[in-house]
Amino acid sequence: MTGAGPLADLARQPTRAGVLAAAAKVAALLPPTPLLPVEIGGVTVWCKAECLQPVGAFKIRGAWHRLSELSEQERARGVVGVSSGNHAQGVAWAARRLGIEATIVMPRDAPAVKLARVRELGAHIVLYDRASEDRDAISEALANERGATLVHAYADPWVIEGQGSVGIELAVQMAAQAGGEATRIVTPCGGGGLAAGLVLACPNAEIVTVEPEGWDDMARSLTGGRILAVAPNPPATACDALQTLATRPINFAVLDGRARGLAVSEAEVRAAQRFAFARLRLALEPGGAVALAAVLAGKVAPDGRTAIVLSGGNVDAAAYAEVLLGTG
Repeated sequence: MTGAGPLADLARQPTRAGVLAAAAKVAALLPPTPLLPVEIGGVTVWCKAECLQPVGAFKIRGAWHRLSELSEQERARGVVGVSSGNHAQGVAWAARRLGIEATIVMPRDAPAVKLARVRELGAHIVLYDRASEDRDAISEALANERGATLVHAYADPWVIEGQGSVGIELAVQMAAQAGGEATRIVTPCGGGGLAAGLVLACPNAEIVTVEPEGWDDMARSLTGGRILAVAPNPPATACDALQTLATRPINFAVLDGRARGLAVSEAEVRAAQRFAFARLRLALEPGGAVALAAVLAGKVAPDGRTAIVLSGGNVDAAAYAEVLLGTG
């Protein structure tokens, strides 16, 4: 089932069957990302290294599932995405492989490494100001103007299903390495695309969403039982990938009653980045480290079959060096 334009197939909901179909597609295209054991507080936890994807983040999964479902006519009209950088790279990567023209709406203050890599992948970039412009309005206008398909970063059923392929891989790896399926999956959360996909993929696991302090709208929404936006004038955060003002109904409908949320501080995120470098030999961007930060800070108690998603590793070298040296 496909549809053209930004308002197509709004009634379609993501399903577990769709997640399984997406997982089969991804498995035919990419090797599984490693599941790495590490001890925290004397207990083994299992880290799913999505930072090692070709675009440095899990977003390649949802982008591939979405774009590969487009008809030839839709492919000819191109796609429009909106992202601070990781979804942008996923869409650009998939679009180049499928021969589709891609335009990505990105914030002016996106990390330079993310802007550069999107350009390297051949996508066109339209810049906007986070403080004064509405990225969704800009992207929808572009899609309508061009007759292109809008590939939303998280509020799209195919994108949610594609992100859920993380959980399908994880289930197989946990059975082989940990002696059983994950009892709990701790995941970074922006708009909730990955978290919703994990709920569909791993129905027996508790899903714990983690956001930076002041940007924890998902945690508050899950507690309140309704969608709540980020409060006015949210604090600065290094977690550029998680600066989502509010989730959408399509995500919340999957997550409500199935997940719980919490927040971590900037200092806890930096500590997690250093831990990942020292113990896992992995470079994590701030947003990609928040789930690990929650476990390290004692906000989630591991039980031997707790899995952590390390969602992205696209970080500017200078900023990362400051974190490792303890000066940033």
